[in-house]
Amino acid sequence: MTRSTRRAAIATAAAAPLAAPAILRAQTPFTWRMVTSWPRGLPGPGTNAQRVAERIERLSGGRIRVQLHAAGELVPALQVFDAVAGGLAECGHTASLYWVGKAPAAAFFTTVPFGLTPSEHVVWIEQGGGQALWDELYAPFGLKAFMAGNSGFNMGGWFRKPIRGSADLQGLKIRAVGLSGEVFRRLGATPVALAIPDIFPALQSGTVDAVEMLGPASDRAQGLHQVARHYYYPGFTKPNGTAELLVARKAFEALPTDLQAVLQAACEAETQSTLADYENRNAEALALLVREHGVDVEPWPREVIDRAREASEAILAELAARGPLERRIAESYEATRRRLAPWSQVGAGAYLGARGRVG
Repeated sequence: MTRSTRRAAIATAAAAPLAAPAILRAQTPFTWRMVTSWPRGLPGPGTNAQRVAERIERLSGGRIRVQLHAAGELVPALQVFDAVAGGLAECGHTASLYWVGKAPAAAFFTTVPFGLTPSEHVVWIEQGGGQALWDELYAPFGLKAFMAGNSGFNMGGWFRKPIRGSADLQGLKIRAVGLSGEVFRRLGATPVALAIPDIFPALQSGTVDAVEMLGPASDRAQGLHQVARHYYYPGFTKPNGTAELLVARKAFEALPTDLQAVLQAACEAETQSTLADYENRNAEALALLVREHGVDVEPWPREVIDRAREASEAILAELAARGPLERRIAESYEATRRRLAPWSQVGAGAYLGARGRVG
């Protein structure tokens, strides 16, 4: 379904109450439960999930009502996939990188190390065949997914002690999920998979020595600066942060076609809105972390980045070799990265280099 078709369907849905109010009043609204992987109201993913639910209700004219359940309210944060696949909820707001244990190539649809930027990722999903591959990957589980938010570029993480080289990563326990955890494992660290609500207590208690989470706004909201002061960039393991709306296929197919279009349009609008929100909040939060909290914002040592890139290439090659679908996803993703790279370099990359430091 094209964007213009979806806009037409939304217009029809919006006009319907004026054309036939008696008929619409007689209809029973679809009531959906949405489970999420985020604490309620957490700046970034928590507010992102809330807005998705509100957009769906508003654009559908109340014909789809969404009951939001934050992480732990109905199911734990990392059981969203099973909850939607098992019929406990009609949809879930989460990130695909959590599901690599179920579908190894799922990480591609959130982010992979040294992969696509936020805008490049949208190109892959909408113009490069990514959505069809995503649908194919989740089909055996009775699920369909839509992009439904984006946290943008992520930071490299919070560390109690400075990292001067890869030797400082040896034996270090770091919260890292998806393929990010495997990169750190190959650099000598020990990755620990933790849901967002469990991150601060683990860092505070010493269960982990470092944390890779999101960007400055969400990280500051979690209070990570209260425990660790060394904040590294760039986030080479997570250069993009696409959130997904997981939808049970049976629930989606039970919707009239106009409401299917409304659902997809709500996700598209929220993806753009959330990325703008993150850019704005991250800029503000980064300044506050430095000015008010004395955080040391530091670049990764070049040796760490070089070793991480080598490890990432090996990991992605191994993933592509796991099966025909994984290979097609990896090849499609890499083809988009190679096709867009020259323009990204002479466009955004060259311009930012030319603009230099501002302020």
